[in-house]
Amino acid sequence: MNKDYDLVVIGAGPAGMTAGMYGVRSGLETLVVEKGISGGLSNEAPEIENYPGFKKVSGMELGERMKEHVSEYVEIKELEKVERIILNDNGKRAEVFTEKGSYATKSVLMSTGTRHRKSGAKGEDGFLGRGVSYCATCDGFFFKGKSVIVVGGGDSAVREALHLQKIGCGVTVIHRRDKLRAEPYLQRKLEEAGVSIIWDSEVKAIKGDDMVRSVVTYNKKTEVETELTVNGVFMSIGEEPNNELAAQIGVALDKNGYIITDKSQRTNIERVYAAGDITGGIRQVVVACAEGATAALSAYDDLQGI
Repeated sequence: MNKDYDLVVIGAGPAGMTAGMYGVRSGLETLVVEKGISGGLSNEAPEIENYPGFKKVSGMELGERMKEHVSEYVEIKELEKVERIILNDNGKRAEVFTEKGSYATKSVLMSTGTRHRKSGAKGEDGFLGRGVSYCATCDGFFFKGKSVIVVGGGDSAVREALHLQKIGCGVTVIHRRDKLRAEPYLQRKLEEAGVSIIWDSEVKAIKGDDMVRSVVTYNKKTEVETELTVNGVFMSIGEEPNNELAAQIGVALDKNGYIITDKSQRTNIERVYAAGDITGGIRQVVVACAEGATAALSAYDDLQGI
């Protein structure tokens, strides 16, 4: 057993990192534990243009700057996955067990974020890393000069399509509805870029040999299947909450699996808080940071009996 903490933050995305900083600044002995690297899914954003103070910044750069700043206050243990949590003393103490150790704490803040949702298309899993990707920023370079599709119609899908075109890919967006869900500003940029869109369609199958060679699309209105020759498939159809730890200790979830909190980021369990994308709602970096700060301050108030 390592030293005791006042607050252990699980997840080092924007919410978790902000919570860690605010926890320490409030006088709490705080630790942040992250299963991967700091930044979370925001690392994958090709460009962020709506975070105050930055006219344009990549998600990776913003995450690195946050980590550099926050690390001056709090220790961030990366590449250390939390496997389980045990609540003791009627919830007033907890033990957080990771693959490398365990940490005793008086409060827990969950900022475990989300993971990419899969489409269920035949061949999606088999061609992962061989033409199928969930991150244009990570893998787009390998498709320069090639034909790719982006599946989805939200902000992330449009940003990925614009990024892929910018680096020299031939891009087509496939969306299952007849209009995009992305914010109007991004839709205008997509139109100005001349990216083609296949409406009312979904990908039924991904085909190829050692790499992706084509996809089969199905138009829901005409009920016609079409095979398109492509080299890459970028899935961007939303996220699912990483809620396994929350469910394990009885944290209340909504119908979509996101953690339910009050306006102070408290959950139904005393001294257990949640912030960021795991709470659903408006999944934006600036919102995640605000929730992380709020959660840490709520933990301080509760531990002080305020």
